[in-house]
Amino acid sequence: MSKRAPRSKKSQPMTKLFVLDTNVLMHDPTSLFRFEEHDIYVPIMTLEELDANKKGMSEVARNARQASRTMDEIVTSSLADMHQGIPLTQPSNGLATGKLFLQTEAIRMALPEALPTAKSDNQILAVVMHLVERYPGRPVILVSKDINMRIKARALGLAAQDYFNDKVLEDTDLLYAGTRELPADFWETHAKGMESGKEEGHTWYRVTGPLAAELLRNEFVYQDGEPALEAWVTEKSGRTAVLRTITDYRHQKNNVWGITARNREQNFALNLLMNPDIDFVTLLGQAGTGKTLLTLAAGLTQVLESKRYSEIIMTRVTVPVGEDIGFLPGTEEEKMAPWMGALEDNLDVLNGTTGEGGEWGRAATRDLIRSRIKIKSLNFMRGRTFINKFLIIDEAQNLTPKQMKTLITRAGPGTKVVCLGNIAQIDTPYLTEGSSGLTFVVDRFKGWAHSGHVTLQRGERSRLADYAAEVL
Repeated sequence: MSKRAPRSKKSQPMTKLFVLDTNVLMHDPTSLFRFEEHDIYVPIMTLEELDANKKGMSEVARNARQASRTMDEIVTSSLADMHQGIPLTQPSNGLATGKLFLQTEAIRMALPEALPTAKSDNQILAVVMHLVERYPGRPVILVSKDINMRIKARALGLAAQDYFNDKVLEDTDLLYAGTRELPADFWETHAKGMESGKEEGHTWYRVTGPLAAELLRNEFVYQDGEPALEAWVTEKSGRTAVLRTITDYRHQKNNVWGITARNREQNFALNLLMNPDIDFVTLLGQAGTGKTLLTLAAGLTQVLESKRYSEIIMTRVTVPVGEDIGFLPGTEEEKMAPWMGALEDNLDVLNGTTGEGGEWGRAATRDLIRSRIKIKSLNFMRGRTFINKFLIIDEAQNLTPKQMKTLITRAGPGTKVVCLGNIAQIDTPYLTEGSSGLTFVVDRFKGWAHSGHVTLQRGERSRLADYAAEVL
């Protein structure tokens, strides 16, 4: 027994020492508490860069200030010697059990001549090299969101990683799609004890079985064949689920502002958009799948016809694809107008479906529609409360999880929030498909009774747009 004790001690994995680049703290100020049992080292140059970026009202400046405040609280609340490291267990409420080390000495390392020492990135690399020499055998890893910084580190023989903690999913193919095809033998394997009935023109089935346990609330299920089935999960408890047939918005009698669904996923999306019990909807899909058109049609119907909501509010992130064209003149709405080309294009389509009325009738309808749609900038959303509104967040893939939280928590009583986006078209720096705010909310809201999600597959814009999306 006495011989086994040291072996078990040896088998314990050695904790790593992570050196944080500035962009990690500016991307996620809580990253200090995200490394579990491992230790963190913050170079003096990281603190200098935080200080240089703390001024301003941007998200980066706010994060820099929060990271500095967090480090200040950790340092001032601890009596531990900085040389020995400051325990993170208490400041992180048990999230992290490692230690925080701050650079407390001048470090002089001979960098290759090609790397100028005046550059802050290179000084951080010198610190990593020094730590590798000081702790032989211990893994010392640089954590940076900067790809070039990681490449330079690896070129110098140093270990470097991206910051992965903010990623909701490693592989976006695993992202919840909101739809599921039922296997051919579904009814045979789930027929035992099945109940069914009719309610308000819809048929429901209470099924129990292995697949029913996997289904999520408000997930859409379908089965091709004769007869075909399109339903959604309205109740879920353990291995029992209730499937209820959906409204067929492909039929002209159920048109929404003159628009009918052209495929199965669009039909699912309209069922979510038109259902008053669903407060939060996310629609993913590539360009031309009809996200904005369906959402606007559903919004106009419920604002102008059924009077369920008082008005439509539309917002989006103003991240340019090319060079920025500078400041724009006018009021908030006028400044946002160039970013809202998608809204105008879709209003042209919807205005053409309102029936015959000549030029005057068409112009009057357009003015009426336009008066019930407000365009707002994200910059002025803090502290607001939207009551009884139909809130559309376009290009939501460019939002960070924190920005997404800020927006969705603006919803007051009677408000419906719809997030639209294509995670393959992210323009925000340092944001990836796995860490996008849109991916974040799709994953977090799945299965909630008052939210739904659909990934639109088929492009319906034109054969040219479909082919371009496929081959380019």
